[in-house]
Amino acid sequence: MLPLSSAARRWLLEMARAAVEAAGWGEPFQAPQAPPDLPPTDASELERPRAAFVSLHKQGRLRGCVGHIGFDTPLRQLVPEMAQAAARDDARFDPVSPEEVRELEIEISVLSDFFPIEPDQVIPGVHGLLARRGIHRGILLPQVALEHNWDAARFLSETCRKAGLPFDAWKRGATIEAFTADIIGAEKHTPARS
Repeated sequence: MLPLSSAARRWLLEMARAAVEAAGWGEPFQAPQAPPDLPPTDASELERPRAAFVSLHKQGRLRGCVGHIGFDTPLRQLVPEMAQAAARDDARFDPVSPEEVRELEIEISVLSDFFPIEPDQVIPGVHGLLARRGIHRGILLPQVALEHNWDAARFLSETCRKAGLPFDAWKRGATIEAFTADIIGAEKHTPARS
């Protein structure tokens, strides 16, 4: 997966910021078409169905994170949708209030395709992981292992735990897949409203 251009990255961050601001004010947000001044290759990359997560941080702490791994929605539409969901629908947090919008940093993770990986091939900070068994599924982004200083075994165990599986499920039949991520941000949110 090639990284997105700086122009496409800037545009996605602007759309994510606008979507978070709208969510803070309780308003809907409709992702626009890519701007006509983007080069055709950038515009076509934004139209490509991708998987992505949007993470919100406040004073260095997670404030919301929601993603979609279906590869069925154009990136230009998916990122604002996930930004709004991170701001209002992450069940671990209260919805973002208008007053705190300006304090949020936004980080977008655009995921590569998933691929099978052996446990001894996992590189924390490079690979994100998806653990699955039966109806259980859990995913952790590459940066999570770095944030917690986890080695590969701990990262595998924590991904299984996120899936609702035993810590050692990666040794006992859980399917483990990896991905990489083009990480965009984190930038402070500067709302247009005061």
